[in-house]
Amino acid sequence: MVYLRGSMHFFGFAVDKVRPDRLARHWKSLAGVLAVNVGLAFSLAYLSNRFQHAKGWENFLVALLLASLLLWGGWQLLRREQPPLWLGGLLIGAAALRLTLGALWFLLLPIAGFGSPAERSGYVMADAYSRDRVAWRAAQSDVPLSKLLTGRVYRKVDQYGGLLALSTAYYRLLGGEVHRPLLMVVLAAAFSALAVIFTWGAAKIALGDRVAVLAAGFMAFYPEAVLLGSSQMREAFLIPLVALSLYGLFAWLYTHRWQGVVLCALGLLFTYPFSPPSTALVLFTLVCIIAISGDRKLLRRKPVWLAILSAVVLIALGLWFSWGRFAPDKHNNPFSIATWWFRISAGLQTYLSIQDSGWMQKIARPLPEWARFALVTLYGVSRPLLPAALIAQSAKPFWQAMAIWRAIGWTILLPLLILAPLLALRRCQVLSLSGRQSVLALSVAVWVGILVASMRGGADLWDNPRYRAMLAAPQVLLAAWVWVSYRQRQENWIKHGVVGLGLVLLWFVPWYLRRYAAFAWPVSDFFLTLGLGLISAIIYWGIAWWTGRNRFRKPSNGAGSAAISDAQKPL
Repeated sequence: MVYLRGSMHFFGFAVDKVRPDRLARHWKSLAGVLAVNVGLAFSLAYLSNRFQHAKGWENFLVALLLASLLLWGGWQLLRREQPPLWLGGLLIGAAALRLTLGALWFLLLPIAGFGSPAERSGYVMADAYSRDRVAWRAAQSDVPLSKLLTGRVYRKVDQYGGLLALSTAYYRLLGGEVHRPLLMVVLAAAFSALAVIFTWGAAKIALGDRVAVLAAGFMAFYPEAVLLGSSQMREAFLIPLVALSLYGLFAWLYTHRWQGVVLCALGLLFTYPFSPPSTALVLFTLVCIIAISGDRKLLRRKPVWLAILSAVVLIALGLWFSWGRFAPDKHNNPFSIATWWFRISAGLQTYLSIQDSGWMQKIARPLPEWARFALVTLYGVSRPLLPAALIAQSAKPFWQAMAIWRAIGWTILLPLLILAPLLALRRCQVLSLSGRQSVLALSVAVWVGILVASMRGGADLWDNPRYRAMLAAPQVLLAAWVWVSYRQRQENWIKHGVVGLGLVLLWFVPWYLRRYAAFAWPVSDFFLTLGLGLISAIIYWGIAWWTGRNRFRKPSNGAGSAAISDAQKPL
């Protein structure tokens, strides 16, 4: 004991006073966490039983303790970045927001929805309803988890099997005699909230503290991420795993810590059971960052190429294994199967998107096949569109409010994503080389992901946004960087760009009013409306350019010339 005390003093620990106080504070904190979780467990059980009784509260207590441990573990992974205390509060707040909304959907949907089986059971999405019910039944059986992971059992509800296997293992661990959907919401809410701190860590390393603060706040409240985090969907797990991979990669590239490689590999590896195609998109994102913003020497190292090729082979096998059951016999290799699957699914989504909308049928009828596909893809990029969400009436106010909430988030994010690569290219002389390259790499990856999601999901209002939401972390990083750049350097052209895009949307307000209300408007053609919007934006941009040019025109006197030249110097 004397030797142990001496050793602890040698390493800087004050054993007599500081350690007991610290231990006492920890015990008080743990007791507080336990008390809060007990209260939440009773509340969730009471709510889950439709305010009849609190049976099953012990299941919720175990679930909440696991969620608390998950949040604590994520926080520990970030300790090297010395995260501020407010970030911990934001992490807990993000998890609480997602859990609260999940409970709200559970309460409101049976009375505010359209009466579908999923809504009557409190699920926002039908996919989650089917998979979660099957997971509960599988948890009560003796089906091995390995069979669920292959996707061959219950493949109609989860063709990849990862989330089904996780849900089944989770329900087996918690036990209980009755299926309680809110148990899965507890896990999804906690895991989804981890994206906040991992996004902060990635932004802090690559783009600076101010971007990190804004990116963390945006991730905590971004509607699509919050919605998926309050549901039993795979994107609630994919979003934070992508953020973890980004954080690990940036930690490796910028600070040369080998722990970053481990975190990046773990994030990439854990996406694989949920969705091999998603893993392929994440791998593409990471390779883009290494190739564009990383050290060029990295791509000359054999271990890096070996790791990339191993991941590619693993993804190809996963796609072959998952999609091969549906493909015709002539498609007998992963590349052929992937090409066939993408062509069939994209063509089907194009057909469904056109058939579901009368005005899309009118527009697409005279167009060739490739033009229809391009039209649906570009339209899918804009969904959910704010004018449509505000004007299109729904028989259920709940779903219209949901549409407006989601559309506000995407309408804010989309212009910033458009401007991000333009800002990086235009202001390259005032940006650090690594910062510019990081933004360009993230922009390439994000826009490939957005277009792939739109091609795969078409103009669907649910599948398309959730597919692209998987890359919410890099999207939020870019949006936060553009906003901080504008605020720091007063990039007026960013403001003018956003106003110009707003003018394009403004022309669609009367166009939608004409479709959904008795509003007399002479312009009914979609392409004419789009053309008028673009012309208005071009005229506005021209006026803004001319005004700015005259403002900074060189005056005749020397004093004014010196003042102008100082104002034009890079900050």
